[in-house]
Amino acid sequence: MSDLELLGRVMDIAAVVCVLLSAALTVAAGIGLLRFPDALSRLHAATKPQIFGLLLIIAAIALDQRSVATLLALIPVFVFQSLTAPVAAHMVGRAAYRTGQLDDETLVIDELGPAIEQAAKREETPGR
Repeated sequence: MSDLELLGRVMDIAAVVCVLLSAALTVAAGIGLLRFPDALSRLHAATKPQIFGLLLIIAAIALDQRSVATLLALIPVFVFQSLTAPVAAHMVGRAAYRTGQLDDETLVIDELGPAIEQAAKREETPGR
């Protein structure tokens, strides 16, 4: 067996490992969505494994295809997903906070409450 064939097999095995780890993260995220008690902890379970799982899938595709063009096509997918998933989770978390869909006892620091109160006071102030 030549060094090039051995390297190809190692890359194939690494790709399979990446896919299996990504599948395990997906299962963990699903279990977290079902088991966690409130919206904020469910968001954590959904977004953290999603980004790392996507990175593992992109790595698996890159290892399988062994092409720079494929890797260059996959990089924007990861970048845009990494930018949009946390922002979407943040907005869902704020909506859950405002509608009372979270467990107040699990909050260690409530940074959003004072900001919402200040915004409400500004809206009530006439002349602004």
